[in-house]
Amino acid sequence: MATDFKSIPIIELCCNGADIGPLLAKCDDPNMGQDPGVAHVVKQLDQACKDAGFFYVKGHGIPETLLKEVKNLTRKFFELPYEEKAKIKMTPEKGYRGYQRIGENITKGVPDIHEAIDCYKEVKPGMYGDLGKPMEGCNQWPTNPPMFKILMEEYISLCTELSKNIMRGIALALGGSPYEFEGKRAGDAFWVMRLIGYPELCNDIGCGAHTDYGLLTLVNQDDDINALQLNDLLKVRNLSGEWISAPPVPGTFVCNIGDMLKIYSNGLYESTLHQVINSSPKYRVCVAYFYETNFDTAVEPLDICKQKTGGTKKFERAVYGEHLVSKVQTNFMY
Repeated sequence: MATDFKSIPIIELCCNGADIGPLLAKCDDPNMGQDPGVAHVVKQLDQACKDAGFFYVKGHGIPETLLKEVKNLTRKFFELPYEEKAKIKMTPEKGYRGYQRIGENITKGVPDIHEAIDCYKEVKPGMYGDLGKPMEGCNQWPTNPPMFKILMEEYISLCTELSKNIMRGIALALGGSPYEFEGKRAGDAFWVMRLIGYPELCNDIGCGAHTDYGLLTLVNQDDDINALQLNDLLKVRNLSGEWISAPPVPGTFVCNIGDMLKIYSNGLYESTLHQVINSSPKYRVCVAYFYETNFDTAVEPLDICKQKTGGTKKFERAVYGEHLVSKVQTNFMY
């Protein structure tokens, strides 16, 4: 469970100035946990997941130029007239993929003051039977700005690989093998990406207090604006109910754990409430990538986590796809 943390820790995946640190360099070594550099990163991950459920990562290997280009292209799309943006309007018939205007996304019954493009891993017809039917479809990519689809798919590929490797570190932190979250659990990991724009000088809630659904989230937020709150721009809520700011740190991702990892950990790790308020004089963009389990995975506490928490299972099994569909079918107004 989260503690009364007062700030979000920064975890260096790099070491001694190296471009890729021990966790990433050793990610394909089944004995990676024995490496002292890996062990140091794993210890930091474990502490961050226990204390806050949030952390920054540096030295992740994704070029800062790409992080900025993704945000810049997102901003250019949101600057277009509504008629242009509406060409990729999100509907249930499109598998809940595409553009939503301000106020169409809802958190706990309250409209959020942001616009967004929602993207999901492709679900082909019949792929998951009735479970996957609401999410069937391909992403709607705009043709304007040019190169949007190509750039975003490159970014998704890199975020997927990075998330898999961070999850190997988290698996070690929980006391398992580095590959606990692969195979039947997340060997064919589902993913979600939201490209989000928050209007300037808006004291309303840009995105209401919520937890994320899956395993791990990577947030790429504007560098010059403090917008992410666990209750402040991005803001995160600690155990006492205080909202702790997560100010942008150039070149980093803000990471947080989701509901499925909370279940796997049997509550050792918390999926922490967070929200966004943009009181800045600038329009703000944020690109959130969500790394999930396999779509049809039944998630329940790991045996090793039950052993660490008194031997009792604290959570019932949950099927990720059911959890996701229940959320998306109640999150939007049309």
